[in-house]
Amino acid sequence: MSKTQRTREICALAPIVPVLVVDDAAQARPLAEALVAGGLPALEVTLRTPAALDAIRAMADVPGGVVGAGTLVTPEDVRAAKEAGAQFGVSPGATDELIAACEAEGLPLLPGAATASEAMRLLEKGYDMLKFFPAEASGGAPALKAIGAPLPQIKFCPTGGVSPENARDYLSLSNVVCAGGSWVAPKKMVIDGDWAGIENLARAASKLMD
Repeated sequence: MSKTQRTREICALAPIVPVLVVDDAAQARPLAEALVAGGLPALEVTLRTPAALDAIRAMADVPGGVVGAGTLVTPEDVRAAKEAGAQFGVSPGATDELIAACEAEGLPLLPGAATASEAMRLLEKGYDMLKFFPAEASGGAPALKAIGAPLPQIKFCPTGGVSPENARDYLSLSNVVCAGGSWVAPKKMVIDGDWAGIENLARAASKLMD
């Protein structure tokens, strides 16, 4: 029984999942609205800033959006993310405690793996939709293709170093459902409130699998 059916459905919504570092919660809602309008409904807000949980709260109300919490590391992160309204979670790796917390909270998890052994361990636990992280540093698309050959039942969302230049290399792989990318929400555009520009970047990213 796959424990990642819901996660896989979320990942399949669009080719790119924006990986967002939000410094000011006041920017969260318009940022989410721009990304959703551009065709990227699944949003990962990383828990790397003090504003992250408030940003998730603000984005949770955006029509058409599915907001998740990234950089889940501890069970406390999981509980705080769920309480803030996160609909899924993303972690750089996976521990038994983190997985147990997500299952206890009913939070669909996209757990990170960088090696065949890590992927196999997660598969044993019922997780067949994983984050390949850090993607470029772990060998990029060729490495992910090689891991996929003996493990065809596992699908991935590569994240870490994915860019407009190499995204198609990943998205063309049979074991990739989507990729995580931060380029659709550049820091300067967010600070400037250039929501139209971000919507245009999102629209281009949404067509990467066409």
